This record gives sequence, C-alpha cells and structure tokens, in this order.
Amino acid sequence: MSTPSTGRPSYAAVLRIPYARRTFGAALLGRLSYGIVSLSVMLAVTRATGSYTVAGTVMALFGATSVFLSPARAALVDRHGPRAALLPMALLYAALLGTLAAASWRPGVPPVVLGAVAVAAGSCTPPLGPTMRAVWGELVGDRLLLQRAYSLDGVAEEVLFVSGPLLVGALVQIAPPAAGVALSGLLVGAGTLAFVASPAVRDVRPSGVRRPGRDAARPSAARALVRPVVVAAGVGLCLGAVDLLVLAFAGERHHGDDVVAWVLAALSAGSAVGGLLNGAVDWRTSARVRLPLLAVGLGLALAAAGLAPGLGTLAAAVACAGFFVAPALTTAYLLADETAPEGSRTQAGAWVNTAVNAGSSGGTAAIGLLVGRLPLSVCFAVSGAVALLAALVSGWGGRATAEGAGPHMGPESPEREGDRAAEPGRSRRSRPAVASGAPSAAEGPAPSSVHGGSAGSSSR
Repeated sequence: MSTPSTGRPSYAAVLRIPYARRTFGAALLGRLSYGIVSLSVMLAVTRATGSYTVAGTVMALFGATSVFLSPARAALVDRHGPRAALLPMALLYAALLGTLAAASWRPGVPPVVLGAVAVAAGSCTPPLGPTMRAVWGELVGDRLLLQRAYSLDGVAEEVLFVSGPLLVGALVQIAPPAAGVALSGLLVGAGTLAFVASPAVRDVRPSGVRRPGRDAARPSAARALVRPVVVAAGVGLCLGAVDLLVLAFAGERHHGDDVVAWVLAALSAGSAVGGLLNGAVDWRTSARVRLPLLAVGLGLALAAAGLAPGLGTLAAAVACAGFFVAPALTTAYLLADETAPEGSRTQAGAWVNTAVNAGSSGGTAAIGLLVGRLPLSVCFAVSGAVALLAALVSGWGGRATAEGAGPHMGPESPEREGDRAAEPGRSRRSRPAVASGAPSAAEGPAPSSVHGGSAGSSSR
C-alpha cells in the first residue's frame, strides 16, 4: 500500500493516498476523546465529591497509568496487530469511562471507587496516536511525503486538543460534567471501530514471533531512541512550565484568568503554523541534525519570553516559542520511526509520546517550586535552559550512537533501502511489523498538542 511521491509532495497528496482520508478521519474521531476526557473527568469528580483534592488525586492516578503504561500498550499493538490489541483496549476503555460517568453522575460515590475506576480506565487507554503514525509509515513509502503526513497529523491533533475543552464547556451548559466522560467513551469506541475496519489497518500484519537477529539489533536501536526521547521530554518540560508561568505572569500584572487562555492559544497557533511550514519544506539536513536545533530555538524563544514587558508582547513571544514545538515533536517521531527495528515502531513512537507527557507534568511541578521564589524572568530562563540542555544531551547521545551502533537500521539506511529496491513489487505493508509502521500522541490522550501533559494526552 506504500505510495511513492513525485516532485514536491503536498499535504493534498497525503490525503490522496488510498484509504488515507478514511483511516485518518476515524483516528481523529477517536483521538478527539483525549481532548475532552481530562477536563470532563476533573469536573465530574469535583461535582460528585465536592473536593478539589479528590479530583486532583483521581486525575493524577488516571494520568499516571495512562502515560506510563503507554509503551507497554503500544508493544501489544506491535506484537498482535491493531485489530487484535487496539480494538479490545478501546472497547474496554470506553466501557470503563462509561462506568466512571455513571458513578460520578450524582454525588455520593466513595472517592476510592472513583479512583479505582480511573486507574483501570487509564491502564487501558488505547494508543491511537502512535498507531496512526505507524499506519502512516505503512501507507507512505517516500520520506518527504511521510514528513508531511506526520506534520498534518500533529497539527490536526493540536486542533483537537484546543477544541476539546471548548466542546466540554458547551456540553456542561446543558448536561452534567459526567456526560463529557460518557461522550469521551463513545468517541474513542466509535473512532477505533472505524479505524480498524479501514483496509489500511485491516491488512497490517502483526510482528508476531521474533525473527533471528532481531534481539541483536535492540541495544543499538535503544541507544538511537535516546535522542528523540530526550528532546521530547525537554519539550514537554518546557510546555508544562509555560502553562504555569503564563498564569503567574497574568496574576502579577493583575489580569484576569481569561487572558491566560488567549496567551496559551497563541502558543498553540504558533505550534500549528510551525508544524505546517516544517512539513512543507524539503529539508536538506537530516532529522538527526534538525532535532537539537529545534530544541535550541524553543529554549531561546522561551528565555526571551521572560523579558516581555506586557501581555501582548508575551503572547507574541510565546507564539514564537510555539513555532518550534510541533516541528520538534514531528521530527522526534520521524527519528523514532527511522531508528526503530521492525515490529517495534509503534512502541518507539509511544516512548516519545510518553516522554512529552511525563515531561509536561514534571515541568509544571518543578516550575511551581520556583515561582514566587525567583523572578518570573529567571523562571522563563530556567525553562528555556531545559530545552537547551535537552539539545545538548541529544547531540552528545547521537554522536555516541553513531560511534557505537554500526550500520543504521532505520528506513533511510542504505542497507534497508537496497533491500527494498531489490524487491520492486514489495510494499512496506508486506513487512510483518505492524502497526509496525511508525512512530502521537498523544498514545493518546498529547503532544503533539502543546498541552500534552494532561491525563488525556497519553494516547496521542
């Protein structure tokens, strides 16, 4: 099913690939759930218990299980295929969200019950984002076209994570917050059913039994994965810090909380624009070179944002920082795809996604210890320094990998390209690696939303 490109591939060319629109649309329907679920669960549990502490604890449990078990769930999809692994996960997740919605519809349910259901639901969060990126890798044979596919995927996800809370806000005007939790379950169930029914997904074969030589390749692949994971974690830390820093900036200047949403919207807008432009450029440099440079750009822009004299200037500076976010995450997913061995590419993408989401949560917690103790300009500089450090570590890790890994195993490897050329009738789908095709989000519920730290973003 692999489709080569000619000339300069466009975003329209991505959507003209057979089954691409159908598959991508179904995945986006399911992933909209991740833009809705976090706020819905928070509001529903707060309404049911009357306690922000309980709501925060339930969200922390839901988010932790959703984020940190993401690579394990992605490994199941790689090994058994989307139909055998992703669909049962999604249906169980939807059922558990329905249970949580029923339990929180009215006050009176013990908090321990809500926490237990939230943990169970988080543990089953289906990795729709990584699996969709895997399928892009199966559908698209040309690296330039794949870059555009990933960029389109990331920007669309950005839109979902911005529009999701708006939908929740509209829904709670006419129904209890628990209705948003139930809607999340319906969306992920319906979206996943449509996704696995697509011929692009239905015909993908699982990796199945390990083949000789695969284990020998794992150490070098793991070393190569360090670079995208480190940068993704750095981006996540920065994004988690920015949310709190913008709130503190507005409070320090006596602005209302409503202006915070506009500044963060500027961050999302900058990320969307950057993602689209990144996907449209025929880069002469490799992803390995671009990735740390994008992290440097993000770090410098964040450090400069701390010097903003007013809210308008801050919004512009944050938009400039956002300009590097989607390109950095898209490039991290591409690099993870290149370095992953056959049969592990969904899992590789899930590691990047987990790094973003975990980094975002850690960034919010860490910067919270500094705000109030240090000037905000210094806090912004510290956030930028995290991205610069990630770029430095990524560059050093990349050199170490290049020296010790031997022949590159990724799709751009001469050896792999030679093998593919030797079999002109063979498409990428004939490989036994499954959802073995590619590097989300934002597992789903992500970044590449710029707000990947929410519990709902782990499946991106």
